[in-house]
Amino acid sequence: MKLTTKELTVFSMLGVVMYASKVIMEFVPNIHLLGVFTIAFTVVYRKKALYPIYTFVLLTGAFSGFAFWWIPYLYVWAVLWGAVMLLPKKMPKKLAPIIYMAVCAIHGFLYGTLYAPAQAILFGLSFQGMVAWIIAGLPWDFVHGVSNFFCGLLIVPVISAIRLAERSIEKS
Repeated sequence: MKLTTKELTVFSMLGVVMYASKVIMEFVPNIHLLGVFTIAFTVVYRKKALYPIYTFVLLTGAFSGFAFWWIPYLYVWAVLWGAVMLLPKKMPKKLAPIIYMAVCAIHGFLYGTLYAPAQAILFGLSFQGMVAWIIAGLPWDFVHGVSNFFCGLLIVPVISAIRLAERSIEKS
């Protein structure tokens, strides 16, 4: 996929917005807008949404350290992107917000489970150890899933704002 200068600029800025939103929200554990942005970018940009998503992933590693905890970032956001790519492009307007919110919530509820295989491999955990790690994280996954559901209220407005910005850029 070849990028235009405009796309390179927009995707870089969107990746920075994702990263900045994460940093701003760090005072409340497991509550953030990353799922909102991942879903909105995927709905609008489809395959090209991977550019801002991985800009965010690389910025996170660059500023927080490319340590073992970062390795699952290479795939956990791609899982959400892939789930959204499987959704129909055109959904009824009343149904779309609920579907997006549900997908966002499910990703939050499953985050620890998605993260666990890398942790098991990196830290030599047995299958039982991995399951124990998942169970120990369930309260945090609950917070993550519930907050993702409510933050998901912003998905459709973010999609609308991006589309409006894209239309105004095309006119100029």
